[in-house]
Amino acid sequence: MNIGVMVESFRLGLFKGLEAAAQVGAQGVQIYATTGETHFAQLVGARRAELQKALADHGLVVSALCADFGGHGFQVAAENPRRIDDSKRVMELGLELGTRVVTTHIGVVPGDRAHPRYAVLAKACEQLGAFGHEIGATFAIETGPEPAEVLAAFLADIGLPRGIGVNFDPANLKMVLRADIPRAVAALAPYIVHTHAKDGVNLQPFDAELLYNPPADNQGAPTKWSDYFREVPLGEGQVDFPAYLAALKSAGLQKVFFTIEREVGTDPARDIRLAVEFLRRQAALLN
Repeated sequence: MNIGVMVESFRLGLFKGLEAAAQVGAQGVQIYATTGETHFAQLVGARRAELQKALADHGLVVSALCADFGGHGFQVAAENPRRIDDSKRVMELGLELGTRVVTTHIGVVPGDRAHPRYAVLAKACEQLGAFGHEIGATFAIETGPEPAEVLAAFLADIGLPRGIGVNFDPANLKMVLRADIPRAVAALAPYIVHTHAKDGVNLQPFDAELLYNPPADNQGAPTKWSDYFREVPLGEGQVDFPAYLAALKSAGLQKVFFTIEREVGTDPARDIRLAVEFLRRQAALLN
């Protein structure tokens, strides 16, 4: 099993985060390339060389870069030219750092192909997928707000053989949609190039569309996200990891990176260390 860690999850900064990732026994790291000291425009020249040396010194590879620029993803056509150009620069940086995978949230893919947002998202992803295909990188859409079958149909409509893929986050699917994770893996298997190792619980059903794209008057939209779902340490939530890992193995995907993402909690280093141990136990049981 290839285990990675989102460097930012340690909340220690870049270089101390790399040291911490090596100490817990990770093989790789995912790095945000859209903010602060790791913004793609900052990682140039001597700074990039310093990062490459630190990765080598700690025996780490980059499992993926994160190109999440926040906001509404690629749902707003007027914002997309800049977002697409910035995402291309992140993909180029990824290749420089030794990874072909760049992940992001694109926004909510509508189940109805006639929805105006569907065409906006498809156009942006077609451009990024084509660029990825050209340079040998993959623009990986993170799972979460829409059912796996909807995302799979969306990717099939785009129709690129390479250049576009999926970053599979089982916790997002479980927390937002109460999804059947093995079924979701089966639907998206041809596109999965990276995964997040994360766990969570759904506390009550809700409309994901209202959560991610609330109406202007906010009527009916969830006002407190913590009333609806909660991220928890690995193995303590509703993701059935034995079934999930078995589904990945059946699809021939057991060698993708499982990158631990811990976005909450008071002691992330402890949670990450326990997550590494949990994943290793699950891998041993699977084998």
